Amino acid sequence: MARRHVVAVDIGGTETKAALVSGTSESVAAEKHARRATPGELAPLLDIIAELVDELGNASEHEIDAVGIVAPGIVDEANGVGVYTTNLPWSQFPFGAVMTERLGVPVAFGHDVRAAGLAECRMGAAKDLRNAVIMPIGTGIAGALLLDGRIYSGEGFAGEIGHVNVGHGELCACGQIGCVETMASSAAIARRYTARTGTPVKGAAEVALRVRDGEQDAVAVWHEAVDALARGILVLATLLGPEAVVLGGGLALAGDLLVDPLRERLDGLIAFQRRPELRLAALGDEAGFLGAALLAIDTLEA
Repeated sequence: MARRHVVAVDIGGTETKAALVSGTSESVAAEKHARRATPGELAPLLDIIAELVDELGNASEHEIDAVGIVAPGIVDEANGVGVYTTNLPWSQFPFGAVMTERLGVPVAFGHDVRAAGLAECRMGAAKDLRNAVIMPIGTGIAGALLLDGRIYSGEGFAGEIGHVNVGHGELCACGQIGCVETMASSAAIARRYTARTGTPVKGAAEVALRVRDGEQDAVAVWHEAVDALARGILVLATLLGPEAVVLGGGLALAGDLLVDPLRERLDGLIAFQRRPELRLAALGDEAGFLGAALLAIDTLEA
Protein backbone atom coordinates (compact mmCIF):
# COMPACT_ATOMS: atom_id res chain seq x y z
CA MET A 1 0.00 0.00 0.00
CA ALA A 2 1.59 3.25 -1.17
CA ARG A 3 2.42 5.91 1.38
CA ARG A 4 0.86 9.22 0.33
CA HIS A 5 1.67 12.84 1.15
CA VAL A 6 -1.29 15.21 1.21
CA VAL A 7 -2.38 18.54 2.59
CA ALA A 8 -5.58 18.45 4.63
CA VAL A 9 -7.70 21.55 5.26
CA ASP A 10 -10.51 21.79 7.83
CA ILE A 11 -12.70 24.88 7.37
CA GLY A 12 -14.23 25.92 10.68
CA GLY A 13 -16.67 28.61 11.63
CA THR A 14 -13.97 30.79 13.16
CA GLU A 15 -10.68 29.15 12.15
CA THR A 16 -9.37 27.17 9.18
CA LYS A 17 -6.81 24.54 10.14
CA ALA A 18 -4.47 22.71 7.80
CA ALA A 19 -1.85 20.01 8.10
CA LEU A 20 0.77 18.24 6.06
CA VAL A 21 -0.21 14.59 6.45
CA SER A 22 1.35 11.33 5.36
CA GLY A 23 0.13 7.76 5.51
CA THR A 24 -2.11 5.18 3.89
CA SER A 25 -5.86 4.69 3.61
CA GLU A 26 -5.76 2.89 6.97
CA SER A 27 -3.71 5.30 9.07
CA VAL A 28 -2.35 8.82 8.70
CA ALA A 29 -0.34 11.22 10.84
CA ALA A 30 0.12 14.98 10.72
CA GLU A 31 3.67 16.26 10.32
CA LYS A 32 3.26 20.06 10.17
CA HIS A 33 0.38 22.41 10.98
CA ALA A 34 -0.83 25.84 9.95
CA ARG A 35 -3.96 27.84 10.61
CA ARG A 36 -5.71 31.07 9.71
CA ALA A 37 -8.84 32.92 10.78
CA THR A 38 -11.78 31.95 8.54
CA PRO A 39 -12.81 34.95 6.39
CA GLY A 40 -16.44 35.96 6.14
CA GLU A 41 -16.48 35.95 2.33
CA LEU A 42 -15.87 33.15 -0.16
CA ALA A 43 -13.12 34.63 -2.35
CA PRO A 44 -10.80 35.42 0.59
CA LEU A 45 -11.49 31.93 1.98
CA LEU A 46 -10.34 30.33 -1.27
CA ASP A 47 -7.21 32.50 -1.11
CA ILE A 48 -6.55 31.31 2.45
CA ILE A 49 -6.91 27.65 1.42
CA ALA A 50 -4.48 28.13 -1.47
CA GLU A 51 -2.06 29.95 0.85
CA LEU A 52 -2.16 27.15 3.41
CA VAL A 53 -1.63 24.48 0.75
CA ASP A 54 1.34 26.41 -0.69
CA GLU A 55 2.87 26.95 2.75
CA LEU A 56 2.65 23.31 3.76
CA GLY A 57 3.57 22.02 0.31
CA ASN A 58 6.74 24.11 0.36
CA ALA A 59 7.58 22.70 3.79
CA SER A 60 7.27 19.11 2.58
CA GLU A 61 10.21 16.96 1.53
CA HIS A 62 7.87 15.14 -0.84
CA GLU A 63 5.65 16.19 -3.72
CA ILE A 64 2.04 16.70 -2.64
CA ASP A 65 -0.14 13.95 -4.09
CA ALA A 66 -3.56 15.45 -3.32
CA VAL A 67 -5.48 17.85 -1.10
CA GLY A 68 -8.44 17.07 1.15
CA ILE A 69 -10.79 19.88 2.18
CA VAL A 70 -13.65 19.48 4.64
CA ALA A 71 -16.35 21.93 5.69
CA PRO A 72 -19.53 22.11 7.76
CA GLY A 73 -23.10 22.34 6.50
CA ILE A 74 -24.70 20.30 3.74
CA VAL A 75 -21.98 18.76 1.57
CA ASP A 76 -22.39 16.67 -1.56
CA GLU A 77 -19.18 14.62 -1.38
CA ALA A 78 -19.85 12.72 -4.60
CA ASN A 79 -19.80 15.95 -6.64
CA GLY A 80 -17.49 18.00 -4.40
CA VAL A 81 -20.13 20.67 -3.78
CA GLY A 82 -20.79 22.79 -0.71
CA VAL A 83 -24.59 22.83 -0.87
CA TYR A 84 -25.52 24.97 2.14
CA THR A 85 -24.13 26.22 5.41
CA THR A 86 -25.69 28.34 8.12
CA ASN A 87 -22.56 30.12 9.30
CA LEU A 88 -20.24 30.34 6.26
CA PRO A 89 -20.43 32.23 2.94
CA TRP A 90 -21.40 29.76 0.23
CA SER A 91 -24.30 27.97 -1.41
CA GLN A 92 -24.07 25.34 -4.16
CA PHE A 93 -20.35 26.05 -4.59
CA PRO A 94 -18.23 23.45 -6.49
CA PHE A 95 -15.24 23.36 -4.14
CA GLY A 96 -13.79 20.18 -5.62
CA ALA A 97 -13.70 21.36 -9.23
CA VAL A 98 -12.64 24.94 -8.44
CA MET A 99 -9.82 23.99 -6.10
CA THR A 100 -8.57 21.12 -8.29
CA GLU A 101 -8.13 23.61 -11.12
CA ARG A 102 -6.57 26.22 -8.85
CA LEU A 103 -4.16 23.92 -6.98
CA GLY A 104 -3.21 21.61 -9.83
CA VAL A 105 -3.60 18.40 -7.84
CA PRO A 106 -6.61 16.15 -7.12
CA VAL A 107 -8.86 17.68 -4.46
CA ALA A 108 -11.36 15.72 -2.35
CA PHE A 109 -14.09 17.84 -0.76
CA GLY A 110 -16.11 16.43 2.11
CA HIS A 111 -18.12 17.10 5.23
CA ASP A 112 -16.09 17.95 8.34
CA VAL A 113 -18.05 15.74 10.72
CA ARG A 114 -18.26 12.75 8.40
CA ALA A 115 -14.53 13.10 7.76
CA ALA A 116 -13.82 13.20 11.49
CA GLY A 117 -16.06 10.17 11.86
CA LEU A 118 -14.14 8.37 9.14
CA ALA A 119 -10.90 9.02 11.00
CA GLU A 120 -12.32 7.82 14.31
CA CYS A 121 -13.66 4.69 12.58
CA ARG A 122 -10.39 3.77 10.89
CA MET A 123 -7.92 4.72 13.60
CA GLY A 124 -9.72 6.06 16.68
CA ALA A 125 -12.45 5.50 19.26
CA ALA A 126 -14.93 3.83 16.86
CA LYS A 127 -12.47 1.38 15.30
CA ASP A 128 -14.16 -1.65 16.91
CA LEU A 129 -17.75 -0.59 16.11
CA ARG A 130 -20.13 -1.25 13.22
CA ASN A 131 -23.00 0.99 14.33
CA ALA A 132 -22.20 4.27 16.02
CA VAL A 133 -22.60 8.03 15.86
CA ILE A 134 -19.47 10.18 16.00
CA MET A 135 -20.64 13.58 17.24
CA PRO A 136 -18.18 16.49 17.41
CA ILE A 137 -19.48 19.44 19.43
CA GLY A 138 -18.02 22.77 18.36
CA THR A 139 -19.45 25.88 16.72
CA GLY A 140 -22.29 23.59 15.65
CA ILE A 141 -23.29 19.97 16.23
CA ALA A 142 -23.66 17.17 13.69
CA GLY A 143 -23.13 13.44 13.65
CA ALA A 144 -21.28 11.01 11.41
CA LEU A 145 -23.55 7.98 11.11
CA LEU A 146 -21.72 4.66 11.04
CA LEU A 147 -24.30 2.11 9.87
CA ASP A 148 -23.30 -1.52 9.33
CA GLY A 149 -19.65 -0.51 9.10
CA ARG A 150 -20.01 2.33 6.58
CA ILE A 151 -20.38 6.09 6.95
CA TYR A 152 -23.83 7.05 5.67
CA SER A 153 -24.18 10.48 4.06
CA GLY A 154 -27.75 10.56 2.74
CA GLU A 155 -26.41 12.41 -0.33
CA GLY A 156 -25.07 15.06 2.01
CA PHE A 157 -28.15 15.59 4.16
CA ALA A 158 -27.73 12.96 6.89
CA GLY A 159 -26.49 13.50 10.42
CA GLU A 160 -27.72 17.01 11.23
CA ILE A 161 -28.56 16.09 14.81
CA GLY A 162 -27.82 19.67 15.88
CA HIS A 163 -31.03 20.72 14.17
CA VAL A 164 -33.39 18.31 15.87
CA ASN A 165 -36.09 20.10 17.87
CA VAL A 166 -35.68 19.18 21.54
CA GLY A 167 -38.35 21.55 22.80
CA HIS A 168 -36.54 24.52 24.37
CA GLY A 169 -38.24 27.13 22.19
CA GLU A 170 -35.22 29.25 21.19
CA LEU A 171 -34.69 30.39 17.60
CA CYS A 172 -31.76 28.81 15.73
CA ALA A 173 -29.72 30.52 13.02
CA CYS A 174 -31.13 27.92 10.60
CA GLY A 175 -34.61 29.41 11.09
CA GLN A 176 -36.05 26.54 13.13
CA ILE A 177 -37.07 26.54 16.77
CA GLY A 178 -35.66 24.34 19.52
CA CYS A 179 -32.51 23.00 17.83
CA VAL A 180 -30.01 21.02 19.91
CA GLU A 181 -27.06 23.19 18.89
CA THR A 182 -28.80 26.42 19.91
CA MET A 183 -28.53 25.17 23.47
CA ALA A 184 -25.62 22.73 23.50
CA SER A 185 -22.90 23.70 21.03
CA SER A 186 -19.69 25.14 22.44
CA ALA A 187 -20.56 28.49 20.91
CA ALA A 188 -24.08 28.39 22.39
CA ILE A 189 -22.81 27.60 25.89
CA ALA A 190 -20.49 30.60 25.84
CA ARG A 191 -23.14 32.86 24.31
CA ARG A 192 -25.86 31.80 26.74
CA TYR A 193 -23.60 32.20 29.75
CA THR A 194 -22.74 35.75 28.69
CA ALA A 195 -26.40 36.55 28.05
CA ARG A 196 -27.34 35.21 31.48
CA THR A 197 -24.59 36.92 33.48
CA GLY A 198 -23.42 39.86 31.39
CA THR A 199 -19.88 38.50 31.71
CA PRO A 200 -18.07 37.79 28.43
CA VAL A 201 -16.20 34.47 28.19
CA LYS A 202 -13.77 33.23 25.56
CA GLY A 203 -15.57 29.94 25.02
CA ALA A 204 -17.26 26.91 26.55
CA ALA A 205 -13.97 25.84 28.16
CA GLU A 206 -14.12 28.91 30.38
CA VAL A 207 -17.71 28.10 31.33
CA ALA A 208 -16.59 24.55 32.15
CA LEU A 209 -13.99 25.91 34.57
CA ARG A 210 -16.71 27.93 36.28
CA VAL A 211 -18.88 24.81 36.48
CA ARG A 212 -16.04 22.98 38.25
CA ASP A 213 -15.86 25.89 40.70
CA GLY A 214 -19.58 25.48 41.38
CA GLU A 215 -20.70 28.84 40.00
CA GLN A 216 -24.51 28.71 39.93
CA ASP A 217 -25.09 30.43 36.58
CA ALA A 218 -22.45 28.31 34.83
CA VAL A 219 -23.95 25.13 36.29
CA ALA A 220 -27.43 26.14 35.07
CA VAL A 221 -26.22 26.81 31.51
CA TRP A 222 -24.24 23.55 31.52
CA HIS A 223 -27.20 21.49 32.73
CA GLU A 224 -29.44 22.96 30.01
CA ALA A 225 -26.81 22.02 27.42
CA VAL A 226 -26.53 18.49 28.78
CA ASP A 227 -30.32 18.09 28.71
CA ALA A 228 -30.47 19.18 25.05
CA LEU A 229 -27.64 16.80 24.13
CA ALA A 230 -29.29 13.91 25.95
CA ARG A 231 -32.57 14.52 24.14
CA GLY A 232 -30.76 14.61 20.82
CA ILE A 233 -28.96 11.34 21.60
CA LEU A 234 -32.32 9.82 22.58
CA VAL A 235 -33.54 10.53 19.04
CA LEU A 236 -30.46 8.79 17.64
CA ALA A 237 -30.99 5.82 19.95
CA THR A 238 -34.63 5.55 18.92
CA LEU A 239 -34.04 5.75 15.16
CA LEU A 240 -30.64 4.10 14.71
CA GLY A 241 -29.86 2.04 17.81
CA PRO A 242 -26.12 2.78 17.83
CA GLU A 243 -23.75 0.75 19.98
CA ALA A 244 -22.02 3.96 21.03
CA VAL A 245 -22.01 7.71 20.63
CA VAL A 246 -18.48 9.09 20.33
CA LEU A 247 -18.29 12.66 21.62
CA GLY A 248 -15.67 14.91 20.06
CA GLY A 249 -14.91 18.53 19.38
CA GLY A 250 -13.96 21.20 21.86
CA LEU A 251 -16.73 20.44 24.36
CA ALA A 252 -15.58 16.83 24.76
CA LEU A 253 -12.33 18.14 26.26
CA ALA A 254 -14.39 18.69 29.41
CA GLY A 255 -14.26 14.90 29.86
CA ASP A 256 -16.18 13.58 32.86
CA LEU A 257 -17.71 17.01 33.48
CA LEU A 258 -19.68 16.39 30.28
CA VAL A 259 -19.95 12.61 30.13
CA ASP A 260 -21.09 11.90 33.71
CA PRO A 261 -24.14 14.20 33.78
CA LEU A 262 -24.93 13.33 30.16
CA ARG A 263 -24.95 9.62 31.01
CA GLU A 264 -27.17 10.27 34.03
CA ARG A 265 -29.63 12.39 32.02
CA LEU A 266 -29.74 9.87 29.19
CA ASP A 267 -30.44 7.06 31.67
CA GLY A 268 -33.41 9.10 32.89
CA LEU A 269 -34.78 9.45 29.34
CA ILE A 270 -34.15 5.97 27.91
CA ALA A 271 -37.20 3.71 27.88
CA PHE A 272 -37.05 0.74 25.48
CA GLN A 273 -34.15 1.97 23.34
CA ARG A 274 -30.70 0.40 23.31
CA ARG A 275 -28.61 2.50 25.67
CA PRO A 276 -25.60 3.68 23.66
CA GLU A 277 -22.21 3.68 25.32
CA LEU A 278 -20.79 7.20 25.60
CA ARG A 279 -17.17 7.42 24.49
CA LEU A 280 -14.76 10.32 24.11
CA ALA A 281 -13.16 10.74 20.71
CA ALA A 282 -9.54 9.60 20.50
CA LEU A 283 -8.22 12.01 17.88
CA GLY A 284 -9.14 15.34 19.46
CA ASP A 285 -9.25 18.41 17.27
CA GLU A 286 -7.09 16.64 14.65
CA ALA A 287 -9.94 14.33 13.63
CA GLY A 288 -11.31 16.69 10.97
CA PHE A 289 -8.12 17.18 9.01
CA LEU A 290 -7.01 13.57 9.50
CA GLY A 291 -10.33 12.59 7.95
CA ALA A 292 -9.74 15.11 5.16
CA ALA A 293 -6.39 13.44 4.50
CA LEU A 294 -8.06 10.01 4.36
CA LEU A 295 -10.59 11.35 1.83
CA ALA A 296 -7.73 12.66 -0.31
CA ILE A 297 -5.93 9.31 -0.16
CA ASP A 298 -9.16 7.43 -0.93
CA THR A 299 -9.53 9.61 -4.04
CA LEU A 300 -6.06 8.58 -5.17
CA GLU A 301 -6.71 4.91 -4.45
CA ALA A 302 -10.11 4.79 -6.17
